[in-house]
Amino acid sequence: MPVRLRRRRYHDPRTAPGLWQPVEGPSLPDDSTVHLVLDLALRVGEVQLASGASAADVTATVIAVADAYGLPRTEVDVIYTSITVSCHRGTEAAPITSLRVVRSRGSDYTRLAAVEDLIRRITANRIKAEDAYAELDRISKQPHPYPRWVATLAWAGMAAAVAFLVGGGAVLAVLAALVTAMIDRVGRILNRRALPFFFQQVVGGALASATALALHATHLLPNVRPSLLIATGIVVLLSGLSLVGTVQDAITGYNVTAAGRTVEIALLTAGLITGIALTLRAGVQFGVRTSAADPLPPLISDVPMQFAAGAATSAFFALAAYAQPRALLIAAAAGAVGTASYGLLALTGTNAIACAAVAATVVGFGGAVVSRRLRTPPLVVAVAGMVPLLPGWTTYRGLYQLTIDGDAAGLSTLVLAAGTALALASGVVLGEFLGRPVRSGLSRLERKLAGPRLSGPLRPARRRLE
Repeated sequence: MPVRLRRRRYHDPRTAPGLWQPVEGPSLPDDSTVHLVLDLALRVGEVQLASGASAADVTATVIAVADAYGLPRTEVDVIYTSITVSCHRGTEAAPITSLRVVRSRGSDYTRLAAVEDLIRRITANRIKAEDAYAELDRISKQPHPYPRWVATLAWAGMAAAVAFLVGGGAVLAVLAALVTAMIDRVGRILNRRALPFFFQQVVGGALASATALALHATHLLPNVRPSLLIATGIVVLLSGLSLVGTVQDAITGYNVTAAGRTVEIALLTAGLITGIALTLRAGVQFGVRTSAADPLPPLISDVPMQFAAGAATSAFFALAAYAQPRALLIAAAAGAVGTASYGLLALTGTNAIACAAVAATVVGFGGAVVSRRLRTPPLVVAVAGMVPLLPGWTTYRGLYQLTIDGDAAGLSTLVLAAGTALALASGVVLGEFLGRPVRSGLSRLERKLAGPRLSGPLRPARRRLE
């Protein structure tokens, strides 16, 4: 609806008699429509924030939805647990402010894709506010597109693919799949009992490590390296953390949200490390001692296998996050490209952090160029594409050096793992930023960017976000 500025004159007793001062402000809809639009914008932002989108994307989306329905002067404040939006109504009327708390988080990429499509229709003025609200309500209440056991199988398939990716064989892949399925079901039970996620990570790390130590102690599968099994579990348990959104928040200036997400990631990672470290120390007390194996060979050592393993890892992760079938193919392509890029750079002698940064940039760039044309949120491509490159092996090696060998070098190994994870997330954000001018086809658009966009509309609003 068009926005008109109202010009009214009123008598100001502080000025000379008879002098009238103009009052300007936006000509807004009635109060009921304003409340409806604000609640619609908040609920759209809630779905994005709960799915791992950055605060910059959520802010741009909320402003775009409000602007599309005749609220051009809105201010949005996004922190890690809530979204606040205030609508300015000129100098005569008080502003209207609404708040929505984000209480639950989870990955449902089908729901995110449906909301993205709704946002496109809203910003194109192809749907009324009442109809958009009703459709958003339907999207929010609909169940996951797949049964829960499909997600469990997907996590198991992802673990099997990671096992091939780190150099294991078919036996290790089957074992990793079974252990991961067990961890997922146990975590599901603990989640129903409202156990904090920190302790769920402790239990997951302990289960993976205890299984590896038990196999090593009983010699049931002498050809299975316990270190690779633990590393596989680390990759699976780290894959659900919102690394990309955290780095994007820090880069785009949303430091409060970035700090909150950083604390959560650090706490959940600490829980995983605690579970593994306690189990390894308990194994030493019972006389079960594994060994830190030699460093892994370059990922590109077996080109067809690693290429397929990277694609399968990303595809299974997207399936576990309830992505659409079309998004599974795009995620598989992103994983294959990222794995191949990392392996080729590793063969040239480039260090691990640089390899991860360049590979993630390629993934982010490719996702920015093709994902929106295929109606898939770039966030899906970005997160799924970087999952095969998560530093599970490096994390395990650092833990082993610290807890078992008592070697202070383990601290530097853990710092290397953290640097690799940071390089992956920042590379994805950089790739998305570089890909936007190519995607738009207009080079001048690069000068108008408000920041990288992994979720929400490409051109969110006419107003520039400072």
